[in-house]
Amino acid sequence: MENNNQTLTGFLLFGLFPPSRIGLFIFILIVIIFLMALFGNLSMFLLILLDVHLHTPMYFLLSQLSLMDLNYISTIVPKMASNYLFGNKSISFIECGVQSFFFLTLAGAEGLLLASMAYDRYLAICFPLHYPIRMSKKVCVLMITGSWIMGSINSCAHTVYALHIPYCRSRSINHFFCDVPAMLTLACMDTWVYEYTVFVSTTLLIAFPFIGIACSYGRVLHAICHMHSTEGRKKAYSTCSTHLTVVTFYYAPFAYTYLRPKSLRSPTEDKILAVFYTILTPMLNPIIYSLRNKEVMEALRRVIQRICSV
Repeated sequence: MENNNQTLTGFLLFGLFPPSRIGLFIFILIVIIFLMALFGNLSMFLLILLDVHLHTPMYFLLSQLSLMDLNYISTIVPKMASNYLFGNKSISFIECGVQSFFFLTLAGAEGLLLASMAYDRYLAICFPLHYPIRMSKKVCVLMITGSWIMGSINSCAHTVYALHIPYCRSRSINHFFCDVPAMLTLACMDTWVYEYTVFVSTTLLIAFPFIGIACSYGRVLHAICHMHSTEGRKKAYSTCSTHLTVVTFYYAPFAYTYLRPKSLRSPTEDKILAVFYTILTPMLNPIIYSLRNKEVMEALRRVIQRICSV
């Protein structure tokens, strides 16, 4: 009976901030990163929405990436920050399930969206004449919708499983959010079947898309080397290197965390790696795509001029 009450009461999150001055410094840094991510992603989303010159498949996909990152970091940081500020590490059973669901949905959807963005660049550079047909608005909508649906289905399966298993150990989750594998260390049943499903879903939503991205960019780099136009080569290289930077920051720590066997994982290492794909990547994406993109900077200038004239 005690075990069931513990499960229904909720969990305790260890958090990311140690109770010291270093913890306060990390907290302030995370809050600054969070505010930068909110401002950057919201600005990018609105800029693409307002400027007609950016109403192309590439920027339509980028606007969805900004929307995902906006929700992604908002799922994790506010709860973590409020727990630290009020000295309350608890999270209710329902809150934990909701946070886990949105985290897994956005994580899976973003992994598939990044693959869609790589496919878009592959078509634009390797098949420029066929690009308007193969990458129509309808195809874009299908890619985005498919990413959200597949991410949601995967998330629903994992979250429902996590909420229905019995927990009979300490309620303390050694993480800063409700990460399902971290929650399962508290279970009082053998979870090897679920660990196998984690491996399979990570392979399908992270490893396979990453392999697809690597192959497509191999073809892209080959095409860039054979371009006659120096300006076109520079533009293609800049766009692809930007996307590869984002992909590496997102996929590498995610895959390393979830594809490792349980025996090789450590809570401290998992938390450090999770900072990359839950906090740093949502902040870096709008910076990378705006500062290294002349079209975005020109669109920003046009929108600012329009606002000032009004």
